[in-house]
Amino acid sequence: MAKKPSDDQEQDGGKIGGKIATRADDYPQWYQDVIREAELAEPAKVVKGCMVIKPHGYAIWEKIQRDLDARFKATGHRNAYFPVLIPQSFITKEAEHVEGFAPELAVVTHAGGEQLEEPYVVRPTSETIIGYYFGKWISSYRDLPLLVNQWANVMRWEKRTRMFLRTTEFLWQEGHTAHASHEDAKDEVERMLNVYGDFAEQVMAMPVIRGIKTDSEKFAGALTSMCIEAMMQDGKALQAGTSHDLGQNFGRAFDVKFQTEGGGLDYVWQTSWGVSTRLVGGLIMTHSDDAGLVLPPRLAPIHAVIVPIYRKEEEHAAVMEAAERIKAALSEIDISPPRSRYRDFVEVVIDDRPLRPGAKFYEWERRGVPVRIELGPKDLAKGQVCVKMRVDSAAGSGKEFIPEADFIAGFRARLDTFQSELLRLARARMHARMVTIDTWDEFLAAFSGEQSTFAWCHWDGTRETEAAIKEKTKATIRCIPLPGQGPDPEPGTCVFSGKPSRQRVLIAKAY
Repeated sequence: MAKKPSDDQEQDGGKIGGKIATRADDYPQWYQDVIREAELAEPAKVVKGCMVIKPHGYAIWEKIQRDLDARFKATGHRNAYFPVLIPQSFITKEAEHVEGFAPELAVVTHAGGEQLEEPYVVRPTSETIIGYYFGKWISSYRDLPLLVNQWANVMRWEKRTRMFLRTTEFLWQEGHTAHASHEDAKDEVERMLNVYGDFAEQVMAMPVIRGIKTDSEKFAGALTSMCIEAMMQDGKALQAGTSHDLGQNFGRAFDVKFQTEGGGLDYVWQTSWGVSTRLVGGLIMTHSDDAGLVLPPRLAPIHAVIVPIYRKEEEHAAVMEAAERIKAALSEIDISPPRSRYRDFVEVVIDDRPLRPGAKFYEWERRGVPVRIELGPKDLAKGQVCVKMRVDSAAGSGKEFIPEADFIAGFRARLDTFQSELLRLARARMHARMVTIDTWDEFLAAFSGEQSTFAWCHWDGTRETEAAIKEKTKATIRCIPLPGQGPDPEPGTCVFSGKPSRQRVLIAKAY
């Protein structure tokens, strides 16, 4: 069987304006086609495994950054920045950490024309170097908690890449905190997991399951890892964010001690948590359709496009004057999420390029703009606008003819409806595909070939069973659900081994 090519190979020669494969026929190709046609990114062919994020794609990431950054600061965190090069000796100080990351490390051995005395590792994650500086900054319980976040790029050498989902270099944020007690650290881990979960649902309109990773799947060097898992339209899971209880492992490795209130010495209790540009991939696969990208308004760089339509030159001035008037009115509308700490105003584009209207409709649909406004002389005469939503089910079907004043007055509500409808559709899709499985034959049927779904199954709690399930089906235990996130805990029989099980876990194939 021929080896499936990577994104770098599959997208070679792809041109804007090409055909988008259907999800039913070729889901992986559909994903790449949507990225290409929406002009979100392209493979960086001169740098293996990396991607170039184009302006429309980066604008989505900027909106993700802005919302999350406000949430982090509201919970007491401050931004900092640490070097991208980390001494190799730092990585080796925590045994489980180095073992987990060793295959993915990029190492710098020469600089300035000379061999370095000690090689540097290009940042795969920053627990080690931040742990070192925590040791310099913390001496007393009065210095705690120390709550920092870093927006940065990281590098993990990948053999198989897929844009936004898994690339050698990607963008992310990584929070790092130090606490005086384990209870405080565990509270932080859960608090930040809920920040991610709320963001995914309130802003991305992407429903998630919150849970705990198994020991086999947890972050290298952590005591416990918590996660949010989202279902993509093909039934596969996407780990959309993680929050880790690091215990005192890195405190001991870097001798980060503090004087306690009682006058003794103890190692700090640390956490780390992060999300990355894979959220853009999750956004694509949660909402987009066979016509191209679909974006929830809270992450759309452009909320509305106005397409002037006229036949005669003398009609042009009047139509453009009306278009500018509508743009100015819409641009005054604040669509910030509830309790937001920043303002977000409607972004409008007037597309007056010398192209046929149909070509413009086609392009903006593929770029995921939520609202299209068509404006011609007949609309001006009637004091109306012709409106088409990117997803018809969010606002009836087809085009609507609305008085201009009513349209402007109701625009915020229209976007809110679109946002909530996308979440409703995604939730309905996820719940419709969730299954409860009790036998191995049912399990094999659910995960045959490339099939996947969200399956609630009993598991005996052993690494051996977990590894066997993965080897035989490529499905993995995505998480042990937190209370209220899955079926109520009940004893049962492991779907694979037949041994006793305390509760059901979430199993799926994953990106």
